Amino acid sequence: QVQLVESGGGLVQAGGSMRLSCAASGRTFNTYAMGWFRQAPGKEREFVTAIKWSSGDTNYLDSVKGRFTVSRDNTKNTVYLKMNSLKPEDTAVYYCAASRRVGGITLNWNYDDWGQGTQVTVSS
Repeated sequence: QVQLVESGGGLVQAGGSMRLSCAASGRTFNTYAMGWFRQAPGKEREFVTAIKWSSGDTNYLDSVKGRFTVSRDNTKNTVYLKMNSLKPEDTAVYYCAASRRVGGITLNWNYDDWGQGTQVTVSS
């Protein structure tokens, strides 16, 4: 399996920016895509963005398009989530995940390994 460790979360004011990192280790050679999901209190976990490891192709949740950017550094086995123009509605625990399956990268059940999450809190 793949071990994933998120970092970079914290408290930020609305309109601010934050960069999350997800370092992968273990059986990373089987990874097809890396995704970011988030879960707010009392809500279901939702897809935020994903990036295909080899091609770099990306997908985004509509509400974060133009504000969030996902990228990866293959040499460091690390993916990043740059978040700009943050809103209180973005407050959630953010998780990174690794998928070994081809396709379905926006679906949480398509991912095989998950990090422990990092809290992002956006204040008004």
